[in-house]
Amino acid sequence: MSSIDHFNLWSFDLNLLVAFDALMRERSVTKAATRLKIQQSAMSHNLGTLRMLFDDQLFVRVGHTMKPTPRSEALAAAIGTVLEQAQHAITARERFRPETEERTFSIGFSSELEVLLMPCLTAHVQRCAPGIRLLGRPAQPGDVHRMLDDGVINLAIGCFGDGAERHRRKLLFEQSLMCCFNPRLLNLSMPVSRSAYLAQKHALVSQNASIRGCLDDALRAAGVELDVAMAAPEFLTILGAVMQTPVIATLPSRIIKRYAALLGLVASPVPFDFRVTPISMVWAAYSDRDPASEWLRQQVEPILAQIEEASPSFEIATDKIS
Repeated sequence: MSSIDHFNLWSFDLNLLVAFDALMRERSVTKAATRLKIQQSAMSHNLGTLRMLFDDQLFVRVGHTMKPTPRSEALAAAIGTVLEQAQHAITARERFRPETEERTFSIGFSSELEVLLMPCLTAHVQRCAPGIRLLGRPAQPGDVHRMLDDGVINLAIGCFGDGAERHRRKLLFEQSLMCCFNPRLLNLSMPVSRSAYLAQKHALVSQNASIRGCLDDALRAAGVELDVAMAAPEFLTILGAVMQTPVIATLPSRIIKRYAALLGLVASPVPFDFRVTPISMVWAAYSDRDPASEWLRQQVEPILAQIEEASPSFEIATDKIS
């Protein structure tokens, strides 16, 4: 790209190029003024300024027509090209063709949404946009908006709040909880009662320094104290621990419905009304109208709906497990 002398361009009124092009097309000061919706006197002033700047008459009256000089003829093509390019840059919207696009999208996730969404989203994208690559990134609620601002991620999906005015947020679904345990290690009546729930040791997801982790605020609000044996940032780690240890895990319902039965675990409603942050999609306002970013956001909700429909039905036993 050649260097642009911004100072000289700043001192030149680029609207004069529009006036020149109108005169070139209309060959009349009156008609050019009408075309630009300005007074004839203003157009005459523009022509006078153009003549001074280019040191040429540019247009000479011949009868009822303003005939361009050779200097005007030489300028016309270049000025026309500049104006066409400017108009295209201002009015044309970038087209995004997912079937031919080659690029990587970085998506920040809460860990449960990465486990649930990333496999199905990848399968879908590879079918309709094989050149698109998806990079999942862990994103904490306290960091996610900065990551969007810095361009570290293009989109975030998880238990994230509103952020600032420069961020956009769309609620995807309210989050509900269930608990699960290994029936070979814990002999509990179903559904799990409050007293049984409080009497057991627990495994929780934590993505910070608190052993109570993601349930910290919900437990405080409900006035509930749990005996937490372990906490870890990944949901599959928690489920793995429940397979081998006599503990109860309290996790998002979607995770338990999808994985508990596969791992030989049984599930029960949580016997307390724990209020947790809903799941949202968050992005930076500067990418609001970007066609590629819009396309990516449009893929998320249908995939989540498919996951919900495909989740196995989960019947909860009411008899005592022996």
